[in-house]
Amino acid sequence: MKNLKYRLIHLAMECFALPGVARSIRALSKCKGTIFTMHRVLPGTPAAFSPNGILQITPEFLETVIVGCQKQNIDIVDLDEAMRRLRSKEPEKQFAVFTFDDGYKDNLEFALPILRKHNCPFTLFIAPNLIDAQAEIWWQALEDIIGENDSLEFDLGQGIEYRETATTQSKLDVFDELYWFMREKPEADRLKLLYRLAKRYAFNLSDHCRNLIMDWDELRTFVDEPLCTIGAHTVNHYELNKLPADKMRTEIEDSVKILTLRTGKQPDHFSYPIGGKLSAGPREFAAVRDLGLVTGVTTRPGGLYAENAEHPEALPRISLNGNYQKSRFVDVFLTGAVFTTHSGMKKVNVN
Repeated sequence: MKNLKYRLIHLAMECFALPGVARSIRALSKCKGTIFTMHRVLPGTPAAFSPNGILQITPEFLETVIVGCQKQNIDIVDLDEAMRRLRSKEPEKQFAVFTFDDGYKDNLEFALPILRKHNCPFTLFIAPNLIDAQAEIWWQALEDIIGENDSLEFDLGQGIEYRETATTQSKLDVFDELYWFMREKPEADRLKLLYRLAKRYAFNLSDHCRNLIMDWDELRTFVDEPLCTIGAHTVNHYELNKLPADKMRTEIEDSVKILTLRTGKQPDHFSYPIGGKLSAGPREFAAVRDLGLVTGVTTRPGGLYAENAEHPEALPRISLNGNYQKSRFVDVFLTGAVFTTHSGMKKVNVN
């Protein structure tokens, strides 16, 4: 079923990429702009077993998208300017916003030179405990533990279970099983399973996070970068809708306070970890609004319309997905209306 879903998405991308199709939709649409989601920027092709490869694009593709905006006369702006344009009653050029979640080291090494080269403004959403290596990049840790072992033992509450993971397909199957188990469970249960796996297979989660995510000294380069806006991303990168209301609010509020203290700049923008319907909804949107943040960005796909100005706490984003790094797809990514179809053409999606 999952493979069928991806085949259908790929077919749709190919159809919209046919000559003139995406540009015609963009010209006819009332979509004012798009916000792009990115995580990792790394050269080369992911290994055969890389279920998180969808979160990874190459530096070349990042540059291709930036240049594509320039060629299509699409302004690249920051989130503040995006909100101004959404509220404006005057005709405005279409725009794009570039955002990065989590603070991976590769953003510093491979993304920043390209962003500077093209004078491209962007937002970097940060969870302070990831910067301190006191939280877990659990999705990547799960991939790496499975990737390093030809078999796996774990307890999902029914006693010890055994899985063979010697082949690429068996690794993918086990990753899918455990990933969705962890997504569906409360944070405490997810962490319990993760730490049991890490202990059994001698996997140091703190070192893992430190190797992937910038520390405060490295982050300072972005804090001092005129093109960069630092946004908040909770303290621990928890899925907020799994938390009690008071803990959920504290995760948002404290991330703003800590980043203000450590960077000297108060974040006005927020990104919901994971960011889909399973991770954030009306309760979380209300908290972001009540705490006075200017925007809250999700990973619910869609373009930006005038109507989104009424709900800046629940803005859609389009993922620059690692599975679709073809130059012919750039026009599709630049056409927000294409992705609004994913939500049944709902311009505002807050439920």
